Amino acid sequence: MRAANKCEICSFPGYVSGIRINAVAPGLVKTPMIASLDKQFMETLNPMHPIGRIADPEEIANAVVWLLSDKASFVLGQTLLVDGG
Repeated sequence: MRAANKCEICSFPGYVSGIRINAVAPGLVKTPMIASLDKQFMETLNPMHPIGRIADPEEIANAVVWLLSDKASFVLGQTLLVDGG
């Protein structure tokens, strides 16, 4: 399925060679929506992550910055999981 999607992207009218297309798939992130949840319920969410906590927004942003950087210049057509395991 992913290979078909990569082919579709490359054949898309207006696709420019050299443009990298990737995705970021975050887990739960500390946002106002999450902060509005019941505190007791929130405490049940942390152990669900192997890292033991919910992500800070900056941690997701750091993954996006890395994908946009030259350090990820050979990364193409990937979904980067940023979900604490």
